[in-house]
Amino acid sequence: MTPLPPQALAERLRSGLLSFPVTHFDADLEFDEPRYREHLAWQAGFDVAGLFAAGGTGEGFSLTPAEADRVVRAAVAEVAGRVPVVAPATGATAVAVAQARAAQDAGAAGVLLFPPYLTEAGQRGLAEHVTAVCRATDLGVIVYSRANAVFTDVTVAELAERNPNLVGLKDGVGDIERLTRTYAKVGDRLVYIGGLPTAETFALPLLQLGVSTYSSALYNFLPEFALRFHAAVLAQDRPAVYRMLADFVIPYLDIRDRGRGYAVSIVKAGLTAVGRDGGRVRPPLTDLTPDELADLTALIKKVT
Repeated sequence: MTPLPPQALAERLRSGLLSFPVTHFDADLEFDEPRYREHLAWQAGFDVAGLFAAGGTGEGFSLTPAEADRVVRAAVAEVAGRVPVVAPATGATAVAVAQARAAQDAGAAGVLLFPPYLTEAGQRGLAEHVTAVCRATDLGVIVYSRANAVFTDVTVAELAERNPNLVGLKDGVGDIERLTRTYAKVGDRLVYIGGLPTAETFALPLLQLGVSTYSSALYNFLPEFALRFHAAVLAQDRPAVYRMLADFVIPYLDIRDRGRGYAVSIVKAGLTAVGRDGGRVRPPLTDLTPDELADLTALIKKVT
């Protein structure tokens, strides 16, 4: 399969809403490929600009590299070119390089580079980490700025100059000054993706900072609602955005905030609530309680 040129990937991702499909597990918490592929087929049937396999909402942090590769290959095969599939690169630099190469071999359209695992590093070390991954693949690379890998505007500009296939910056921090400095320095050389949970909460104000799209966890179980919300954000329809925030997103956040790690658990619960069986999360995450699932189900019914 011919890789999607990096700039073509950037334009495609910039064109619409993005999402991280959950990864389905069976009763033994092993990857359930048939249910995952069924979910991907449903997700690809709507007007979404990109799907990120085995990412944050997809519990990529709980998968072995072999499992992540299997998830990516299943996504690429099921989507069959209808939507770009972006694969993860995680952990230490050597592991991330290997995953980037595996992503290209699997036919993915791009790579999302997550922060290095359990270590602190300065900007120079982070820049070398990103560059090593970019040079390991012909695919477009999006770097995720969050946790122990928060990039300054100077570093982002340097990386964009050094690595032609670096096409995007996903922001998981929400630092207004940092984003303003980065956009002022780098401009539209990169696509800027909102990556704060839950992204809809921040979408309208971040639009003014050059963050033109975001990854929607809600799209997993309420794709039509998520697309309506995104359209209202792009139209800067403040009454519509705040109506949907008040009616659904903020009460959803209240349920999410009842437990640590629920940002993923509540998405799988949302699928179960709409009759599509999201299944369980892997430890160390925990599932919503029956009462929390009932509250979420009742909330969803108000907007469907």
